[in-house]
Amino acid sequence: MLTDIAPGFLLNCGITAAVILACMLLLWLISIRISDMSIIDIFWGPGFGVVALVSYLLSDGDGIPARRLLITVLTVAWSLRLGIYLWMRNHGKGEDPRYTAAFRAHYTTDLHLQTLTKVFLLQGTLIWLISMPVQLSEYLARPPSLGIPACIGSALWFVGFLFEAMSDRQLTRFKADPANRGKIMDRGLWRYTRHPNYFGNACLWWGLFVIACDSWLGLLTIFSPILMTHFLVNVTGKRLLEKRMSRSRPEYAEYVRRTSGFFPWPPKAG
Repeated sequence: MLTDIAPGFLLNCGITAAVILACMLLLWLISIRISDMSIIDIFWGPGFGVVALVSYLLSDGDGIPARRLLITVLTVAWSLRLGIYLWMRNHGKGEDPRYTAAFRAHYTTDLHLQTLTKVFLLQGTLIWLISMPVQLSEYLARPPSLGIPACIGSALWFVGFLFEAMSDRQLTRFKADPANRGKIMDRGLWRYTRHPNYFGNACLWWGLFVIACDSWLGLLTIFSPILMTHFLVNVTGKRLLEKRMSRSRPEYAEYVRRTSGFFPWPPKAG
């Protein structure tokens, strides 16, 4: 029933869209100033945190306090961890070559317009859409307490968060060792899946979606984890990385042969 959701939800969606738009326009202007459009990558995670916090503040008195607090804490915790990790990894290294090759090498007179629409506004739209289970959860008026879906979703989020954080930490330590230069990371979680960080990211977003399914209305936001998983696997994540690794590391083919592409699984023998 539509009475499961508080009446302020639609207004909230409009306000969060305006906030994300303002953030993207500001980042776009900064990117022009410093000649680095890849700063958008650092904001990807924190952008979801911004939406969650704005929704939390706006939904005061509308949603169920326990659910509002749960979904906000989980989203912000993930967004901060990912944002800090990417900032530490990318800070001081200049623009990501992927952006340089995709835009600066192809556009001249309309470069800034292209980056505004195809980078900043596109990612802003994705943040707003994918965060819909979070926004909805803030405004669910029923059930009046956390249900079984919230418990299952929290467990999924926890597994995904650990996978993403641990795999990022393992990769950072691997790259920091000069003895590993030019080698393929196939240790720890990377032994069981070629992309444990992406698997963790997808897993935790499916968890946030399941939390929203405390009400049947949450099912309407299933496009959110599907979109996130699709981009991680088929668009900007796994597909692009593996294409680049296959070109630059001949030994990567053997790693692909024995290691699961996404879901964790024991490696093949031989």
